[in-house]
Amino acid sequence: MANFSKSNVPQFSVDVYQNEYLPEGGREVNAIVTVTSTGGGTVGSAVAAPHLYTPGQGPDAAVAIMVDCSGSMDYPPTKMRGARDATAAAIDAVRDGVHFAVIGGTHVAKEVYPGGGQLAVADAGTREQAKQALRKLSAGGGTAIGTWLRLADRLLASADVTIRHGIVLTDGRNEHESAEDLKAALDACAGRFTCDARGVGTDWEVKEVTGIASALLGTADIVADPAGLSADFTQMMETAMGKEVADVALRLWTPVGTAIKFVKQVAPTVEELTDRRTEAGPRAGDYPTGSWGDESRDYHVCVEVPEAGIGQEMLAARVSLVIPQPDGPAQPLGAQGLVRAVWTDDMAASTSINPQVAHYTGQAELAQVIQQGLDARKAGDVDGATAKLGRAVQLASVSGNADTAKLLAKVVDVVDAPAGTVRLKAKVEEADEMTLETRSTKTVRVKK
Repeated sequence: MANFSKSNVPQFSVDVYQNEYLPEGGREVNAIVTVTSTGGGTVGSAVAAPHLYTPGQGPDAAVAIMVDCSGSMDYPPTKMRGARDATAAAIDAVRDGVHFAVIGGTHVAKEVYPGGGQLAVADAGTREQAKQALRKLSAGGGTAIGTWLRLADRLLASADVTIRHGIVLTDGRNEHESAEDLKAALDACAGRFTCDARGVGTDWEVKEVTGIASALLGTADIVADPAGLSADFTQMMETAMGKEVADVALRLWTPVGTAIKFVKQVAPTVEELTDRRTEAGPRAGDYPTGSWGDESRDYHVCVEVPEAGIGQEMLAARVSLVIPQPDGPAQPLGAQGLVRAVWTDDMAASTSINPQVAHYTGQAELAQVIQQGLDARKAGDVDGATAKLGRAVQLASVSGNADTAKLLAKVVDVVDAPAGTVRLKAKVEEADEMTLETRSTKTVRVKK
């Protein structure tokens, strides 16, 4: 892994929001940890001023674009055309000096450009050659996304770069390999590169596409109309070009007697991290967060502390940011925050819920009840679906999550949003239901 000079590393900061007061016998401490990264300078400087790029100090990144070329991409023909145009637009957004490759995916993975097990280095010439190669793409064959990811991993690993990123576009279900094969490929690629996944049209499986993005710490979305692909691909590539530090981990150290109950990202999306912990020395564990550019994310940390008497206080957890190194001590990124516990007999202090914690507890529940409601709807459980989606409407209304509220209104008729009273719509467009499911984990931040 590359070492960073101070000049090109974004500055990280950590803020902790919590109510540190516990009642006598209280053992659960909740905190929202806001991590912010600002002012990077390698890939990001090329984004801010692409003309200033000079060879030798350029973007330290490699990108692989995986395009579905299975037979279903020909129905309708606009889909394959949209995919070719979108990939061309993404190639235009690759900065000079970035390594890149295009993969055509069917039941096998083929190198479309540059070929020969290599990555190309982006400049005006290679971008034009890549776009010429795209014109030969045609649809035919099955879908085995695990093979695409494994080829992307081999190609990305061939470059001596810090940031490795993939983009997957699919329009169908992963029918030509088993779920176990896909999971094995995801396990093999996790931590080696990050990957965004997009489903085009409505014939793909939401849980497959969101599962790929989740395992590889990227984003997932639906592009129901192929005409929207170019804008989406351009934006995805520009975001990837803005990443400057890879493999950042949230490190939690806890004193003797305390246990981590859960760690989850809660903004910009809900992402469960608890099971992804890797041990990092005595009483410390690392939780992967992927690559960072100039951005801010929120994490909910829940710690169980030993019982203590009134007036006692303790450090429940210390949060820091590191880049783990395979063959030595982790590289610290200089920011840390403290989660505290103070036992009090002041009822007002110990029973008040921190507004950040309350907000994100609601956002995590919102994501969960949308999934449960849609699953119940698919299973024909009208009462269950109505109750869960009604609760979702209520939570979206209370938290000001207007985007999710709009998506819900396409699936249910809202009678009374604050009360969560809804009726299931008799007819729902498939694209609307899939959009709600795909975007259910997107959250809104606390209004400061």
